[in-house]
Amino acid sequence: MRISEAMHPGARWISPETDLKTIARIMRDEDIGALPVGENDRLIGMVTDRDIALRAFANGRDPASMTARDVMTRDIVYCRTDETIEHAVHLMEAKQVRRLPVIDQDKRMVGMLSLGDVSHAGSQQLSGELARAVTAHHV
Repeated sequence: MRISEAMHPGARWISPETDLKTIARIMRDEDIGALPVGENDRLIGMVTDRDIALRAFANGRDPASMTARDVMTRDIVYCRTDETIEHAVHLMEAKQVRRLPVIDQDKRMVGMLSLGDVSHAGSQQLSGELARAVTAHHV
C-alpha cells in the first residue's frame, strides 16, 4: 500500500513565531499531537506535545514567552506519497518517531502519516513492530 492511501491529507502548518498557547489550543481543538512548522514555503521543524512539555515546562522557562521556534524539533524526517507503508514504517522505527510529514513529487507537504494511520492501513504484524519500536525506552 502507498503512503498516499493511508495518510491524513491536508496537514496544517504553523509559523515558527506561533506562541505555545496557540499551538496547544490547536492541538486540543484538532485532537492532534504534532504540528509542522513552515517558513518561506519550507518545512523547517515539527512541534509535538512532548516538545512543549520537555523543552518549555521541564526546562523551567516561561512558556508564555516562547514560540514554536523555541521548542520545535529541527531535523525533520519525512516520507513521500509514492513510497510504501513498509518503507515509512522502517523509517519511523529507525528514527523512533510516531509521525511523518508526507511530501509529494513537487516537494509540497500534503499530509501526515501517524502510528494510528499505519495501524489502520497496515498489517497487524507491521503495526505491532512499529509500536514496539517507537515506544521502546530511548537510550
